[in-house]
Amino acid sequence: MSEVDFGSDGWLPERLGSLAGKTYIVTGATSGTGFQSSRTLLSKGARVVMLNRNPQKSEESLAELKAQFGADAPAEAIQMDLASLQSVRTAAAEVLQKVERIDALICNAAIAQVPKKVLTVDGFESQLGVNHYGHFLLCGLLSDRIEETGGRMVMVGSAAYRMGLKRIKFEDMNFDEKYTAWNSYAQSKLAQIMFGFELQRRAKAAGKKMTAQVCHPGAAKTNLISTSGGLMNRIIWKLVAPLIAQSAEKGCYSQVLAATEEQVQDDTLYGPTKRGETVGPVGACDLEAHALDREAAAKLWAISEEKTGFSWSL
Repeated sequence: MSEVDFGSDGWLPERLGSLAGKTYIVTGATSGTGFQSSRTLLSKGARVVMLNRNPQKSEESLAELKAQFGADAPAEAIQMDLASLQSVRTAAAEVLQKVERIDALICNAAIAQVPKKVLTVDGFESQLGVNHYGHFLLCGLLSDRIEETGGRMVMVGSAAYRMGLKRIKFEDMNFDEKYTAWNSYAQSKLAQIMFGFELQRRAKAAGKKMTAQVCHPGAAKTNLISTSGGLMNRIIWKLVAPLIAQSAEKGCYSQVLAATEEQVQDDTLYGPTKRGETVGPVGACDLEAHALDREAAAKLWAISEEKTGFSWSL
């Protein structure tokens, strides 16, 4: 299948028709690209269920959305902390109770550039735990419901997968030795991307109706660094973001594409395509070979099942 050309302007939400009757789950939707994805999907008539860590911020975000789209707008929130596998299980159970169909699960929530190593309650390096293991478990717990609809799972990675060690540090995934904020973050985002591509392969081999897509937002003006990065990173980002980053609204385009576009392909990373793939028209990005390392992806899958206590039927 040849690469789809979205034109000189790239993929835009204007390609979307009505999404009435469809339901989308978005993690980390109180601000940034997750909030903008929720807003975009709501604007097309979809139901949106946001999985957020902070209940107060959830209420504020819902209030803003309902102020724009009306008090009866089909938006709701469920509390979930990706840093706790038990919280993920509880939230998934609530989703399955309340949501009859899932057309796409957008795994958007993330932490980044944690300056000193922090462990989750389950004993994982925090960025790997939140960005990868939490989403791996959530996807697994919701997979049957997504399969029923022939829906998608969307992994929101990062161009950071091209940085750091450019591999999963299997011998020391928690970075007990030589921890750096960059290397651990890059590993977590590489893990998400590898998981997405491995899920594509396994679902296809098993003849499943559900699919997976992988994307990244480029450089977008969000509070990701300001909420989890170190002081120096926060200062630098505040200074350079106005010069190099695009809006969070544009940053969400790639994940909305991955969740809704019919003409998507496997083994493809969708995101901005200009200025080092940080901004610009959204389409298929260059993909480095280590992201498609099948042996490493299979090993990561097995470890992820062991660490999360969830075994996929794939």
